[in-house]
Amino acid sequence: MIDRGKGSVLGVLVDAVDYEAAVERIIAAARAHRPYAVSALAVHGVMTGVQSDEHRYRLNHFDLIVPDGQPVRWALNILYGAMLPDRVYGPTLTLKLCERAAAERLPVYFYGSKPDVLDALTANLKHLFPSLQIAGAQPSRFRKTTPDEKQGIAAAIRESGAALVFVGLGCPRQEVWAYEYRDTLSTPAIAVGAAFDFHAGKLPQAPHWMQDVGLEWWFRLMHEPLRLWRRYLILNPIYVVLFLLQLTRLRHFDPADTIPPTQEIRYG
Repeated sequence: MIDRGKGSVLGVLVDAVDYEAAVERIIAAARAHRPYAVSALAVHGVMTGVQSDEHRYRLNHFDLIVPDGQPVRWALNILYGAMLPDRVYGPTLTLKLCERAAAERLPVYFYGSKPDVLDALTANLKHLFPSLQIAGAQPSRFRKTTPDEKQGIAAAIRESGAALVFVGLGCPRQEVWAYEYRDTLSTPAIAVGAAFDFHAGKLPQAPHWMQDVGLEWWFRLMHEPLRLWRRYLILNPIYVVLFLLQLTRLRHFDPADTIPPTQEIRYG
């Protein structure tokens, strides 16, 4: 098990953990019914924090940020000697958590995406893990929610008896959601992004060799060019330049240089 604490990647605090440590920390919080905000960040997720002082504040107040992308893992290894053997990929983390939840009879909940995706997702996970207890699922509203709606969403999750809540709203909406709902749920909220579509069979995953060498972004760009071109063709090169500036100490990225959000966004 590897758990070497948080390290700043362009001012965003990312935990130098492996799968085993991440699962143990999340399951421990689930058993204790403890609020616990989690996200799996690749380059795009880190860059959302770089671009916004308020969003960087949110990310830096998460309980656990795992290195979802290979370039983020490489940054932790190079900057801090983390010696992480692999990234902690959100879709794989989802499966590992569902496996443990099934074994320990911890009910799970899914929030986000569309009804057909949730139906396929829950059916596929039940097939993989027959003893998995699915407490419920709510699709995204694809808009901002009212304060009353937010309370209703949180109440439905609490009343379901869920011990783990998986959030699939896309980055950065899902991180905003996990941050804003954290203290009202009393259970881990794990932002896992495309894991919903992948495990529902709606989107193909990159071959393992492409994932291992950090080329998953190219595979996804080829499948969703109109939606993802800016994320990969603009933000990826900027990330590399900023990382080199941090590595050579030509620029300092202070994780404390943030601004607390002045109001809730209430993505739903």
